[in-house]
Amino acid sequence: MKQLGLIVAIFFSFAWFSPCFALQSDEVLLLANRNNHASVQLAKYYLEKRHIPITNLLTVATTDAEDCTREEYQQQLVKPVREYLMQHQGAKIRCIVLLYGIPLRVAAPELSSQQWRHLSELQHQRKQVEWELKNRKLSESKRQQFQEQLAQLDNELEQLQRDKHGAAVDSEIALVLNKSYPLAGWQPNPYFVGFKQQKSKLRFRKDQVLFVSRIDGPTPAIVRQMIDDSVFAEQNGLQGKAYFDARWPLPDEKKLQGYDLYDASIHRAAELTSKISGLPVHLNQEKQLFQAGEAPHAAIYCGWYSLGKYVDAFTWQRGAVGYHIASSECKTLKKAGSQVWCKRMLEDGVAATIGPVAEPYVQGFPIPELFFSYLLDGYYTLAESYFLSLPYLSWQMILLGDPLYRPFRN
Repeated sequence: MKQLGLIVAIFFSFAWFSPCFALQSDEVLLLANRNNHASVQLAKYYLEKRHIPITNLLTVATTDAEDCTREEYQQQLVKPVREYLMQHQGAKIRCIVLLYGIPLRVAAPELSSQQWRHLSELQHQRKQVEWELKNRKLSESKRQQFQEQLAQLDNELEQLQRDKHGAAVDSEIALVLNKSYPLAGWQPNPYFVGFKQQKSKLRFRKDQVLFVSRIDGPTPAIVRQMIDDSVFAEQNGLQGKAYFDARWPLPDEKKLQGYDLYDASIHRAAELTSKISGLPVHLNQEKQLFQAGEAPHAAIYCGWYSLGKYVDAFTWQRGAVGYHIASSECKTLKKAGSQVWCKRMLEDGVAATIGPVAEPYVQGFPIPELFFSYLLDGYYTLAESYFLSLPYLSWQMILLGDPLYRPFRN
C-alpha cells in the first residue's frame, strides 16, 4: 500500500460529537438492477425486513459486471437516481443502498480522438527526453533542464491518462446531488468529524452528500444471510469477542501520520471497545496477524496488513462487523478463488465490512477509533458510523452491510 502524508488531529471528544440524526427506514432508497433477477428479489426481501416503503425501490437497467464505464454510470445509474429524487422531492432520502448486481467500480471518462493523439505525442516526447538523459553527455545545467522537462511531461501524462479518475460506484454516487466536481483524486467528506473545524475549505455541504451502503456479496444466499444476521443481532444483541490486530506497540508520540496514525487508532479502538461494549477485547500488537484458530467467536474486528490474503483466524458471530486495512480488499466480490478480505469475510459469515476497490492510500480508510466509537454508541447506524469516520469521497472505499444496522442499539 502506498502512503501519502496525512496529519489528522483526532480528539477523543470527536467520538461523542453528534452531527446528524439516526437514519430511518423511510429515508433509504434501494437501487437494484432489473437485468439481474436476484438483485430485484434481494431488494424486495430487504425492503420487507426493514419496513421500507415500496416507493423507495428504484430498479435500473445496467451491467451486472463488477466494472462499468463512466458513460454507463452516468446514463444508467446517475440519471435515473436524479430523476427519482426530482420526482419524489417530498420524500427525505438520506441514504442509497446498492444491491447485489450493481457494479463495484466506475472507470475514468474515455479519451476523445484528439486527446488520444495528444497522449501519443506526449509519450513520444517523453521517450526522446529520456533517451537524451541516458545516452548523451550533458552539462549539469542541461541535465537539470531535461529532468525538469521529464517531470513536466510525467505530470501532463498523469493528468491525461486519468489514472486517478476511477472510483468505487458507491463513493461516487454519494455525490449524485452535485452535477459537477473534479474527478481527479478524492473529495473531502463533509460528514467526517476530523474536518469539523475546516468547513470553509470543504467543497460540499452535508446536505449535498448522501450516505451510501452496499448489500452485496459473492452469492445471493450470502447477501440474504447478511440481512438476516443484521436483524437477528440487532434484536438479540451482538455477542462475542472483539479482536484488534495492530503491528506495533502504541507510541508515546501524539502527532502521527500515515501508517503510524492508523496503527495507533487500532490501539485506541481496542481501548474504547473494552470500556464501552462489555465485550472481551483481544489486542495483538505483533507483526504477525492472528493465525488460524486464534480468534474464535469474533463479533468485532479491525486489523492490518495482509494484502489480498485472507487469514482464516476467525469464527464469526451472527452480525459480526469488521474490516482489514489493506489495498484493494474489495476489488472483487465474485471472482472464484479470490482471497481478498471483503469477499472471504462475507463468505465466512460477517454481516458488515469495509474495503477499497483499488489503491486508496491508507488515509482512504475510516479512522478505526471513530468508526467503532459511533457503532458502539448504539444510536448511530452502520452507514452513519462509516460516513462520520470516512475522510474522502469520489474515491475507492465501499461499505458492505445493512445501512440501518445498529448492533448495540439495546
